[in-house]
Amino acid sequence: MLEIKNVTKIFNKELSADERRVALDNVSITINDGDFITVIGGNGSGKSTLMNSISGVFPLDAGEILIDGVDMTHMPEYERAKFLGRVFQDPHMGTCGNMSILENLELAKRRGKKRGLRWGFTKEDEEKYVELLKGLDLGLETRLSQKVGLLSGGQRQAVTLLMATLITPKLLLLDEHTAALDPKTAKTVLTLTNEIVTKENITTLMITHNMNDAIKYGNRLIMLDHGHVILDIAGEEKKNLTIKDLLKLFEDSSVEASDSLLLNK
Repeated sequence: MLEIKNVTKIFNKELSADERRVALDNVSITINDGDFITVIGGNGSGKSTLMNSISGVFPLDAGEILIDGVDMTHMPEYERAKFLGRVFQDPHMGTCGNMSILENLELAKRRGKKRGLRWGFTKEDEEKYVELLKGLDLGLETRLSQKVGLLSGGQRQAVTLLMATLITPKLLLLDEHTAALDPKTAKTVLTLTNEIVTKENITTLMITHNMNDAIKYGNRLIMLDHGHVILDIAGEEKKNLTIKDLLKLFEDSSVEASDSLLLNK
């Protein structure tokens, strides 16, 4: 589903070699259809740069990115939207706060499609959204007309997740999407994430700072350090992985586990 071929991204290229930052260094990853991959690594390891490279936030210095055989290497960010769903760390980034829940969901329904002069809402759409929102168990199914900006962070992130998967994407990118939430709400959103990804068999990359979550969710785990993939583990090997094992891997690879990783173990 996703091929990352010899991708390199360098920041501050105009500076001296010592001052440049190689965020991704000749990274190659092949991701299969239906893979649910958790991505872990210390601060500055290249996790977010990998996400931004896939979504087209900035151009690559070298390499190629293909989704389902389509070369997206030089495709602008807005054109990639029809392939991708994305949920950010900040709950405010995935929704429009001045628009209602219904309006936000309708925008998501039209992602990657041509606009036309026709009625914006249908009764069938509204009924579908009510059922989807009921599944969140947050009471939002009776508040379709409420502005999203009035929701709590967890409610807003849950709506963002629905929006990102309303039209099943080729690839779902979750960039520490529970990091800004309290533990109870984070657990709710993660459970919802797992249910949606599993039910719809969505190919997913999820960055997390929580070692427990990295082990618990998904069928594959990738660890990055200084722009390199230093661990790619899947199947039974991942199922048998423990936090102690992960910490040992950090130690053996001379990677310093960040404070956030240690605190979230």
